[in-house]
Amino acid sequence: MASKGAGMAFSRKSYGLTSDAEKSRVTGIVHEKLLDDYLHRIFSSTGRAPMAATSRKLLNFQNLPEHLDQLLHVDEEAEEEEESQGQVEGRLGPSTVVLDHTGGFEGLLLVDDDLLGVIGHSNFGTIRSTTCVYKGKWVYEVLISSQGLMQIGWCTINCRFNQEEGVGDTHNSYAYDGNRVRKWNVTTTNYGKAWAAGDIVSCLIDLDEGTLSFCLNGVSLGTAFENLSRGLGMAYFPAISLSFKESVAFNFGSRPLRYPVVGYRPLQDPPSADLVRAQELLGCFQAVLSVELDPVQGRLVEKESSEWQLQGQPTVLLTLAHIFHRFAPLLRKVYLVEAVLMSFLLGVVEAGTPAQAQSVVHQVLDLLWLFMEDYEVQDCLKQLMMSLLRLYRFSPIVPDLALQIRYLRLTIAILSHEKSRKFLLSHVLFDVLRSVVFFYIKSPLRVEEAGLQELIPTTWWPHRSSREGKESKEVKDETSEERLRRRAYERGCQRLKKRIEVVEELQVQILKLLLNNQDDNGGEASRYIFLTKFRKFLQENASSRGNMPMLCPPEYMVCFLHRLISALRYYWDEYKASNPRATFSEEAYIPPQVFYNGKVDYFDLQRLGGLLSHLRKTLKDDLASKANILIDPLELQAATMDDLDEDEEPAPAAAQRPMQALAMGGALPLPRPSWLSSPTLGRANRFLSTAAVSLMTPRRPLSTSEKVKVRTLSAEQRTREDIEGSQWNEGLLVGRPPEEPEQPLTENSLLEVLDGAIMMYNLSVHQQLGKMVGVSDDVNEYAMALRDTEDKLRRCPKRRKDILAELTKSQKVFSEKLDHLSRRLAWVHATVYSQEKMQDIYWLLRVCLRTIEHGDRTGPLFAFMPEFYLSVAINSYSALKNYFGPVHSMEELPGYEETLTRLAAILAKHFADTRIVGTDIRDSLMQALASYVCYPNSLRAVERIPEEQRIAMVRSLLAPYEQRPWAQTNWILVRLWRGCGFGYRYTRLPHLLKTKPEDANLPSLQKPCPSTLLQQHMADLLREGPDVAPSFLNSVLNQLNWAFSEFIGMIQEIQQAAERLERNFVDSRQLKVCATCFDLSVSLLRVLEMTITLVPEIFLDWAQPTSEMLLRRLAQLLNQVLNRVTAERNLFDRVVTLRLPGLESVDHYPILVAVTGILVRLLVHGPASGTERATSVLLADPCFQLRSICYLLGQPEPPTPGTALPAPDQKRFSLQSYTDYISVEELAQVEQMLAHLTSASAQAAAASLPTSEEDLCPICYAHPISAVFQPCGHKSCKACINQHLMNNKDCFFCKATIVSVEDWDKAASASATSSAA
Repeated sequence: MASKGAGMAFSRKSYGLTSDAEKSRVTGIVHEKLLDDYLHRIFSSTGRAPMAATSRKLLNFQNLPEHLDQLLHVDEEAEEEEESQGQVEGRLGPSTVVLDHTGGFEGLLLVDDDLLGVIGHSNFGTIRSTTCVYKGKWVYEVLISSQGLMQIGWCTINCRFNQEEGVGDTHNSYAYDGNRVRKWNVTTTNYGKAWAAGDIVSCLIDLDEGTLSFCLNGVSLGTAFENLSRGLGMAYFPAISLSFKESVAFNFGSRPLRYPVVGYRPLQDPPSADLVRAQELLGCFQAVLSVELDPVQGRLVEKESSEWQLQGQPTVLLTLAHIFHRFAPLLRKVYLVEAVLMSFLLGVVEAGTPAQAQSVVHQVLDLLWLFMEDYEVQDCLKQLMMSLLRLYRFSPIVPDLALQIRYLRLTIAILSHEKSRKFLLSHVLFDVLRSVVFFYIKSPLRVEEAGLQELIPTTWWPHRSSREGKESKEVKDETSEERLRRRAYERGCQRLKKRIEVVEELQVQILKLLLNNQDDNGGEASRYIFLTKFRKFLQENASSRGNMPMLCPPEYMVCFLHRLISALRYYWDEYKASNPRATFSEEAYIPPQVFYNGKVDYFDLQRLGGLLSHLRKTLKDDLASKANILIDPLELQAATMDDLDEDEEPAPAAAQRPMQALAMGGALPLPRPSWLSSPTLGRANRFLSTAAVSLMTPRRPLSTSEKVKVRTLSAEQRTREDIEGSQWNEGLLVGRPPEEPEQPLTENSLLEVLDGAIMMYNLSVHQQLGKMVGVSDDVNEYAMALRDTEDKLRRCPKRRKDILAELTKSQKVFSEKLDHLSRRLAWVHATVYSQEKMQDIYWLLRVCLRTIEHGDRTGPLFAFMPEFYLSVAINSYSALKNYFGPVHSMEELPGYEETLTRLAAILAKHFADTRIVGTDIRDSLMQALASYVCYPNSLRAVERIPEEQRIAMVRSLLAPYEQRPWAQTNWILVRLWRGCGFGYRYTRLPHLLKTKPEDANLPSLQKPCPSTLLQQHMADLLREGPDVAPSFLNSVLNQLNWAFSEFIGMIQEIQQAAERLERNFVDSRQLKVCATCFDLSVSLLRVLEMTITLVPEIFLDWAQPTSEMLLRRLAQLLNQVLNRVTAERNLFDRVVTLRLPGLESVDHYPILVAVTGILVRLLVHGPASGTERATSVLLADPCFQLRSICYLLGQPEPPTPGTALPAPDQKRFSLQSYTDYISVEELAQVEQMLAHLTSASAQAAAASLPTSEEDLCPICYAHPISAVFQPCGHKSCKACINQHLMNNKDCFFCKATIVSVEDWDKAASASATSSAA
């Protein structure tokens, strides 16, 4: 076997002995005395003084085995004790102690393969161990992986548990609960202190004295219980009860106890005899590394371990062979790996520089691979990495992060060894371990134990401010004291950040090793092994979303993503340095052919155009013409049928069976979380592995007989050539469209890593970034509470000492909490929201934008792009804007305005793109655009996109609302108008000013920023054609009618529920829907106001065929809204008075000022002819009531024509009460409108003639019959039939198809009938 770690190769049989003295200078064979000195130097016992050379026995390789046997001899008593561990007095059960997964559990639990780790998967599951104790002093340890609700302790076999009662809730069961800081034995009392994730709980039982106690991280919490029941039949099992998603790991003694307690034995005895042997052999091995033979001088030379080199000397080789002959079997045992080998390697790391440590670790690993069998080395490395990861994950946070740095340095040293790295990558890091943990820096839950007081002695907290950027931040003058505190706090934060950056750099080094593609000597390079495992890791997390135990925790994903980006950009720019035609990482993107050539597996993730099988079938001609890819019809049909067959299955059977077995209490092994196992590949991967693709390379035209059949390979089957390509094979970039450049961007493997990084952000990183903002929100809330308390202290009279004492106590509590939170916030900012992390997310955003732009150029093939690229573009922008402020502003990033404009262009183009079919992604695009136009910076970006794209966007917004998410579309139009309408300059409604907003950064709470440019585009388009305005306004009026009707219906139900005598509750969802319908009604009215303002002729120019009909419909709806809202002591008034939670936005002001704005535009601002028409239509509507108009100014009755308006009643609603929101000019216009309507109403009443009921329209009973339908001959007024024909062509009465509508006059019809007679 060869070792490649040090660049030298040694065969197991390449050494031998000879007595030829001349060969000593060449081969290193030494004479008898030097050999004796050397062997005695190496194999002297660590516990004895070295013997004098004259009295000791001569050592050579013939008698060395006998000497080794004596050296490693262990007392017979100890050996017999180790062989009979199962019969130790005071203990019953197997010598290897594990959790009893066959019958000793209650509820649903997930147990690791080693039967020592457990995750709760039901309400309150319980499990005990396989071994119990009845006499003596015993201890076991529990590693707390999550800090939730758990009860840890001891129970007897007779204890019966269920989903509500666990350990400590029954007689003869005892537990400690660090979540609630209590102890349990039927009753409960305060005990101990709170635990946190990463803590070690030691559970001690003394059955000689009958006491039970616990320790937390080696510190005793005191005696918890006394007078335990003892005697016949009383034996105690370690046991735990834990709630859903909580997890722990037990150590009964299979590994060295982290905090051993003098006088107490672990439940599982350590391998004492083997431990002694392993320590002796390690001493011998260390002696070999510290001594060098000089056969020429005939002496031993002391050397530093880092300087020692294996030079092929037979004496040294044979010595090492004897050592490893006995050492190798011991290094397969978990206990010995952790207690002996791990301790030795960590000592090496601590003793020297990183280079020296790496040299020694390389030598050790070379020797392990040389002298041990492969399976022995592999078991040893597997156990070594598991122990190393466990130590890294759960070590306490100390101020200088020394523990984490030490473990990462050892990890780097091990992974720097090529052969070990490839083995660990292939079989351990992703298959057995949660290796992503190595890239995580956990947050200290106990600030005092992490030493943050020393690092950040002075605390400070920012005042609440908007995250929209500099221009919207609240300006607040700092006092000199606050400035000094802030600067001292910032210096402390910088000290903390520098220490964290040391750890982050080590983590990046690990990923650089895993992404190395130059170590392909005699096998596949590390990068391609990593790609295979990384893709499977992504698949498991993508297919298990929502199943929490099977997901990589999102906080790990965040750290992993940032380290991966750093390593990726390092290799990307390194490739650019040696290949000038490539691009820098700053210009990175994913070429569009990656999405449709099948070389990268996207599992079952949705594409923009739908399912992959559907796209391959419908776009096969485009694939052939644009990308030179031909799909074999037979293969495609087979794959499609396979897809259909699998769609019938509700879920993969393999994923269901273990859960079903657990639910039934079966004895199957409980599965690990799926990201620790190797599940079978999903449907999409099978489809890709069976589809045959024919390629025609454009650079070298092929004849029909030369067509190359290429079968797309799964991730496990791919080689370096399949990814990177070769002379006539472009690898991942097969099928380049003509729009893409020929020169390579970078290595194809890096493109796949980048694609995976973007997918990671979509899976859980964005969600976690939003979650961590909660720490900053907590700081803001406590700071506000502290300021309020200090204000009360200043105002409180000194004579009220009781109140002063309570306020002082509250002030102290808030200050202590803020000190803790501000230090924790410093940690979060350094690890999650630092400037460097912000730049990583910004880089991902720009990558996605370039990728979308390049994909868009491919025309219909754009549909192959996975949806998550658009999602990441939207979400990463949202994160940069909302999560990283106010400490870091997006405006400080390079190319900020250009990036905003590019994103604006993508949102404007694709929110109505027919190539995108997924409902969720279309809604996301629409919501993103609606949010985008709420903020000044991003709205200006929309105005900067090319005019053609702006007009196309507005045209899409004006399309009829049916069959589309019209609420978001309407919201976009409203935001373009807000700030221009009547009384529409508010940020928050007047009646809500005294309440605290839930989040001042919500788009709806931003200051008005109207866009006159986009308003002009809207006006131009509405004038453009005869059908644009009528179809748009018809849909707006339809939706307004629906929304307001729904609102009225729901408030009727709410009022009825409120009037019932019995106690009842209104469903919060119903209240939310009710408020939403009200808000929609207001926004639709505002859109109508904008339309009338911009293009009044649509309603007032009756030369247009639909103007009169639209105006009559508008008047009808306005009158209905006014009558419902302004009636005396009506339904609306009563519901508003209730002020129900959820209906805060429902008030008179927003809806009445919207209606008023429309009326003022029609009756005051319009031309004389238009005003006359609008007045006549409004008054002609049977629902019109002048009293409703008077209500706007607080008048109960219409004033007498020619008299001045009386002063409004202070108890009534009046627009005159809102002088901060409505200008004097606007109030004057309302008064003018009221006077005009009062006069016109009086004139209309005097001139009106009574109409027979028979002559009224049978549909509305408001207007006389004026139209007859052909060919059926039924009649109605023109307004009703014209409105009906906008949506339906069937007759009201007989359902016959209406061919034409003719004018009808009763007198003319009667005369025609008489003349005919």
